[in-house]
Amino acid sequence: MEDFNVKLTLAYDGTDFHGFQRQPGLRTVQGELETWLSGVAGQAVEVIGASRTDAGVHARAQAVQFDAVKVPIPIERLLLFSKGTLPPDIVVTNVEKVPENYHVRFNALWKTYRYVLDLGKVPDVFQKRFAYHVATPIIATAMQTAADQLLGTHDFTSFCTARAQQENKVRTIYQISCQRQADDLMYIDVTGNGFLHHMVRNIVGSLVAIGNGKMAIDAIPAILNAKDRRMAGPTAPAHGLTLWHIEYQKRWS
Repeated sequence: MEDFNVKLTLAYDGTDFHGFQRQPGLRTVQGELETWLSGVAGQAVEVIGASRTDAGVHARAQAVQFDAVKVPIPIERLLLFSKGTLPPDIVVTNVEKVPENYHVRFNALWKTYRYVLDLGKVPDVFQKRFAYHVATPIIATAMQTAADQLLGTHDFTSFCTARAQQENKVRTIYQISCQRQADDLMYIDVTGNGFLHHMVRNIVGSLVAIGNGKMAIDAIPAILNAKDRRMAGPTAPAHGLTLWHIEYQKRWS
């Protein structure tokens, strides 16, 4: 039998999950997936995720992998089988074979997170699970000017939680865009080679503070240089954040 792993692409509404990573006694995306796959396989199946999204954070394109040998269903049938058997807040959108040496986390070229702000005068009830309502007026151009100062390779200690486990706080940001839409939503898309715990949410909190005049538009370089979380803005709520895209090589050996 050919040895390979199975890679699933997932979308999920993170509202009712305590994050992606398995936690005893708590409902998590990894826990629900492993329960489902173990039921299909008749034996314990563990999955590896590309990103450990926090409690309340959503995903449009999370990637997970598992050992194909443990799950007897042909992979071409797995996507169809997932419909109606997984909880309704998790959807499998793609299934593919990957080599045994493939790793959904370490083989990722870059990731994009999207944060959604609701800038309407009153909260949009249809967006409340996925967008953070900002009641005060903000200046999008000021936010973009500040965001541009985050591009490149920096030590992002000031933008991660003090509980972050990664010793190396250096990351590269390739692109940040702050685009206001016609329906009073703003999309803040952040693309980088990796992210620290709460990094995107702290970036967004700082950009919002700059946009509404509570922080100076040129504050970013000093915040980066300080390597002190207290220098940056507040942490934006989890529910506005979605893991939007993970880029992989189109081919691998």
